[in-house]
Amino acid sequence: MQSWAEYKAHLKNKRFLISVFVGILLLILSIVMNFYAGLYAVERASNSVTDLILSNTQTMDVDGIFIYGSFIFWIFVTILCLLKPNRIPFILKSIALFVFIRSIFISVTHIGPFPDQILINPESLINKFTSGADLFFSAHTGLPYLMALAFWNQKALRFFFLLASMVFGAVVLLGHLHYSIDVLSAFFITYTIFHLSELTFKRDRAVFLNGLNG
Repeated sequence: MQSWAEYKAHLKNKRFLISVFVGILLLILSIVMNFYAGLYAVERASNSVTDLILSNTQTMDVDGIFIYGSFIFWIFVTILCLLKPNRIPFILKSIALFVFIRSIFISVTHIGPFPDQILINPESLINKFTSGADLFFSAHTGLPYLMALAFWNQKALRFFFLLASMVFGAVVLLGHLHYSIDVLSAFFITYTIFHLSELTFKRDRAVFLNGLNG
């Protein structure tokens, strides 16, 4: 954990604060875009299709892990960023880029949800971020993998995020909330998104790895 003096140095660094503000703004814009892309996907959703895994497995009640596991996961990521604020700009902007690119994907892919998918509580907060038809590609799989790539140099965190990605991938398949292709493709697309983030936000990546002097 950084000392209070180091923390104050971040809060007094104008360039850092501007980068955080830009990251928050980009994340908000990407979430808004994701919301409208989800509505469009619902409107344009076609029929469901068969799937090698989903067509041969029974639906399991995994909504608790799907909902509360997600919140616990993001609380953990938030704590990691608050412990070392130099991580904040790159994490915010990488997630924003992920959500933005995913919004494009779900806007052009209109396969209907699998018929026997579990029902998520309509009053759950998570339903504010998903339409049920925003299938390709799986954010529950991709975002933990994005965090694994961001924290790759830290073995324990890398292992945790990779495990979380695989667990969430299994959860959405067991609940028939995503097709197999949504989960499998998430790893490849997210890998590309991460490297796009490194290229686009070079300064933020350097600060993430080395602090304000990075």
